[in-house]
Amino acid sequence: MKKEGYYSSGQFAKLADVSVRTIRFYDRQNVLKPSFVDAHGARFYTDRDLASLQQILLLKYLGFSLEEIRDMTIGGSDYSHISRMLRIQEKLVQDRIEQMQTVAEAIRDTEEELRRGNVNWQNMLDLIHLTGMERSLASQYRSATNLSARIALHSLYSTNPEGWFPWLYRKLELAPGMRVLEVGCGDGALWTCRHEELPRPISIVLSDISDGMIRDVRRNIRQDLQSFTFQVFDCANIPYADNTFDLVIANHVLFYADDLPGTLQELARVLRPGGRFICSSYSSRHMHEIRDLVRLFDSHISLSQGHLYERFGLENGQSLLSPVFSSVCLLRYEDGLRITDPQPLIEYILSCHGNQNQYLVNRYKEFQSFVKEQVGNEFYVTKDAGIFVCRL
Repeated sequence: MKKEGYYSSGQFAKLADVSVRTIRFYDRQNVLKPSFVDAHGARFYTDRDLASLQQILLLKYLGFSLEEIRDMTIGGSDYSHISRMLRIQEKLVQDRIEQMQTVAEAIRDTEEELRRGNVNWQNMLDLIHLTGMERSLASQYRSATNLSARIALHSLYSTNPEGWFPWLYRKLELAPGMRVLEVGCGDGALWTCRHEELPRPISIVLSDISDGMIRDVRRNIRQDLQSFTFQVFDCANIPYADNTFDLVIANHVLFYADDLPGTLQELARVLRPGGRFICSSYSSRHMHEIRDLVRLFDSHISLSQGHLYERFGLENGQSLLSPVFSSVCLLRYEDGLRITDPQPLIEYILSCHGNQNQYLVNRYKEFQSFVKEQVGNEFYVTKDAGIFVCRL
């Protein structure tokens, strides 16, 4: 018997303009499970399932595999999540448009060369690489999705009303005439947070190893492009001369460096005498309640491939920075999380860099109920992050 507010498989397929066979296939592949199955095995779906299906169909159209779609869409069960995903998808479409415009321009140039009989074979190879650029969209989508989930948890439930990025921005102590470099800038949240106008004139280079992130940050601060330059490079190999910058920023970046001592030397190289290097990290106490939560559900789950704070954290940062910088001062950011809704916490967990998804894909409903029970009226999470302010 049909439940109120639910669609049968046939009705659901008709609403989405797909076949019932497609709906059953997504069910078998654990991409989209029905919200309710009755005693006779009949499957029923809701409006939220329809929104999820539309997301799946868009990702499929953009060329993602079912495995990639499963990783991207698991846990998307509330409208705030869907809204964030749609914003990220819009960015992804914009990326695709920009890439296709580049491909079209390259095709026109190649056709012109063929007409002239002067073929540049390197350009032909570049064209082949350009037409394959969409293969990188999956990793860009995952990066943007994961970053959005992590930022959302902090913005919703942090106890410090100032927020991490406004606090960090204030510690930069920007002044007119400064030359600034941020490595690993991500989506540019440091520069789009609410703060007073930038001092003028100022020159800010925003860099990241991901060209997708650089496209995002360029869009995010489009209204003030005259102060900013955007570049893709690894902070272990900075394409600037010695003594170029008054301020260099590495916000939650250094623990990803393959060669940390070499990277610190490179960052110090481009810093002028008397300039400042500001880098951030966190301690072993930081958000340990979330690590404990997932281990309580399944002891096999690890939310990271290693403890990043062991590579560069608040406990060992001073000793790692001191060989390169003569002055190192630690400033802690006082904060915590008081979480009252389990869904953003679940999205945060799914966004982590560990093995959690392989254990949660087939147990998502069980995990959702477990987290809801653990959160209760409030779930407190310790935050212990801060910055090192360094001088040569």
